[in-house]
Amino acid sequence: MPLTSPDIRSARYPLGARIALVLALALAFVLLTGLVDGGVGVTTAQLLKQPRFPLANALPGLLLAGALLAWTRRAWLSFGLAFTLQGLVYGVNVLKVANLGTPLLPDDFRMIGQLRKGGMHLLAGYLPHSPWPYLALLAALALVVLAWRYEPPVVPRHTGGKRLAACGLLAAAFVSMLVGLSAWGRIYNARVLWLEPWSARVTTNHSGLISSLMLFHLQYGGGHHKPDRAAAEQLIAQSAPALQQVLRQPAATGELPDIVVVQSESFFDPSIMRGYEHSNFAPNLRRLARHGSSGKLHVPTFGGGTIRTEFEFLTGLSLRYFDNLQFPYLQMSHKSLPSLVRTLASHGYSTLALHGNDPAFWNRTTAFQAIGFDRFVSQSTFPPGAPNDGKYMADSAMTDEIMTQLRDSGPPQFIFAISIEAHGPYDIEPAHVAERDAIPVPDGITGRDKLELQTYLYHLKHADAELGRLVKLLAKRDRPSVVLFYGDHLPALSNSYHITGFVDGGDMLSQAGVWLLVDPKRPSKPLQADTASWLLPGKLLAHVGIHDDPYFALTELVGPRIAALTAAPGAPSRPESDEQRQLDKAMAGVDQLRMGGKLDPMLAKALNAAAAMTQMVHATATPPAVEEQPATAH
Repeated sequence: MPLTSPDIRSARYPLGARIALVLALALAFVLLTGLVDGGVGVTTAQLLKQPRFPLANALPGLLLAGALLAWTRRAWLSFGLAFTLQGLVYGVNVLKVANLGTPLLPDDFRMIGQLRKGGMHLLAGYLPHSPWPYLALLAALALVVLAWRYEPPVVPRHTGGKRLAACGLLAAAFVSMLVGLSAWGRIYNARVLWLEPWSARVTTNHSGLISSLMLFHLQYGGGHHKPDRAAAEQLIAQSAPALQQVLRQPAATGELPDIVVVQSESFFDPSIMRGYEHSNFAPNLRRLARHGSSGKLHVPTFGGGTIRTEFEFLTGLSLRYFDNLQFPYLQMSHKSLPSLVRTLASHGYSTLALHGNDPAFWNRTTAFQAIGFDRFVSQSTFPPGAPNDGKYMADSAMTDEIMTQLRDSGPPQFIFAISIEAHGPYDIEPAHVAERDAIPVPDGITGRDKLELQTYLYHLKHADAELGRLVKLLAKRDRPSVVLFYGDHLPALSNSYHITGFVDGGDMLSQAGVWLLVDPKRPSKPLQADTASWLLPGKLLAHVGIHDDPYFALTELVGPRIAALTAAPGAPSRPESDEQRQLDKAMAGVDQLRMGGKLDPMLAKALNAAAAMTQMVHATATPPAVEEQPATAH
């Protein structure tokens, strides 16, 4: 076979020079990967001190480059293309850290499938606005094209069989990494590399981004933890007498109220920020809190990942106990899940989810069927003239649709409404720019950070106003109703948080949101209680007088003592008492058994045993009847 021009040029270079070129490029790949990564464990200096860290971090890219080299026979092309693809991963990581404060995790790659399901318009808002990153990417692609066209091969063409075999082996090794083959655990494990299971940030800083992705993928990517059945049984047995008393409470008399739950996008009270201590951006929330139950709400996410808080509220399951579920709706394989929705349906409620966005995003259509909703009203069902404010549908349109969906007759209704107006990014012009620009900001926040904070607060004020309007409208209806309102997470305003800090001195990932439970027609005395999103269903059911669900009754009994342990991934760990550790371990077993459909028989058995014991105690405590003796004549 005649040699082509690139092959002729390649033949001029001795074999040793070509091997040296490949080795030099491999070394440069490792060093440049560490430079781009920036983690303390993968810097250039670490290559001599502890080479396993930078080598492990670069290994997936090296395998890809090797497979490309065996296929294309071109060294610069192969290493350049592999480094460009790896650079895209690092670029996405920079965007996630900037907006959400946490590095990439393996389950973030599930978002790729959401791009064609209505997610592109939402995620595109977080892309950089500067042209330079895109120009750099185009330049890298241009270099790849030039290398493909003009670079001399370093591997002779006549080695075709061996070359393709090597390509197949290296590609198979690379793919086995992607799927999480357990054999890679010999390299990517806590003994060889640095793994902090509670903090992806710490792990990434020490082991490098690529290694941390592999560590979390292998540690949490497959299967479920085996429930601690003994701990769960012990907790249930100890709680059974009190649980039995709760379940025996009389059911609510009269008409069950309509229930409207508003999951308010990114809602929190800015007064927890320094500089806003005396602010009042949520006057309606504070006013209504004086006539209902409210407090801090601990949620399992920060800046994004709405479905994490949403999943906890709808199921009553804490994601703290399912570390393999980063994005539950995208990972759910259950056709049916126990949920608040199903409990309400068993009491005659019609159930409706409502959201002014694409129903396919976050896989909500499928997830809501598994959770048990009768209907899902999404963006296309809203009136054609439903207004946007900024990038997304206004909260006023959501309030209007809630009132449209509520009927004046028929069974009680449960409406779960998910707002979207206050969703980031916050550099999109709102409907009323002058209103936005009049909002004050703390000292030190300038430029784009100031604009984003003002835009968020503009939308926050609208969410609060719509809460007030909703409660006022419901108070005018003939039917009874209750409103549960809560924020799903803090907004992604990381730069502002770093500038101002928080009143409690804590980390932004550990800050709590807010919740409110109020009866529009029957105001009550204020009750302040801090809780967690997975405990809200139990509170809601107890408030409306539904006491016969053993699991939610158990969360009401046990949950308050461990509510504060709920936090976003990567948040600093809170001090735990011995009691909290034991309860946490037991509730992990309880929730894992519930997810697996094995909890109900255990609860029934414990409750039956408690009932039998109660009957025995009563029988023993009752004195025997004394026979009456006939009177004696004197």
